Amino acid sequence: MFTGIITGVGRIIDVLDLGRSLQHGKRLRIEAPAHYLDDVVLGDSIALNGACMTVVELAPPHFCIDISAESLAKTAGLAQTGRINLEKALRTSDRLGGHLVSGHVDGIGHVQVFEQVGESWLLRVQSPPELGRFLAYKGSITINGVSLTVNAVTDVAQGTLFDINLIPHTVTHTSLGDLRAGSPVNLEVDTVARYVERMLHAAPPLRSPAP
Repeated sequence: MFTGIITGVGRIIDVLDLGRSLQHGKRLRIEAPAHYLDDVVLGDSIALNGACMTVVELAPPHFCIDISAESLAKTAGLAQTGRINLEKALRTSDRLGGHLVSGHVDGIGHVQVFEQVGESWLLRVQSPPELGRFLAYKGSITINGVSLTVNAVTDVAQGTLFDINLIPHTVTHTSLGDLRAGSPVNLEVDTVARYVERMLHAAPPLRSPAP
């Protein structure tokens, strides 16, 4: 589990093929900030842009993860070099500063607007239609691994538009500052919203026949 509070910004420096066919995945070599890996061991989980991955090689300040073709097809920003958000897995003694995040990407959204408004930044994203029912005003959403609060929700024919207000600290200390209109982003909906939706739409339990 994670919290959506980014603990470092790394950089994918190599993307290596694990095989020759489209069914093969990639090995990513990532450069982490200085001392970021001091408490990391092989097999640990680190979220990359919100996608939970396993450390398979470790040579600080670099580490490697293997990502399957399936995961590559269902995430954004993990198939090319560039900056990425990093978060180590949650310890039971850690503060829950954001919200409970599983590290499993639910869908890919696309940035519609990213512009400065006053001292902050307006980030407007269009989500896939199937994720719209999980988005609510003042609810939580994870974008590229960052726990954020939804400020507005509008359903449209192509999906759901939702607005985020980014403070300067978030823009400076995460890779969200690299976004532009049209950028794809990883989305993970709030875990609580997922369970509420299931409870509201699940079939009623079967009852035993009367004796």
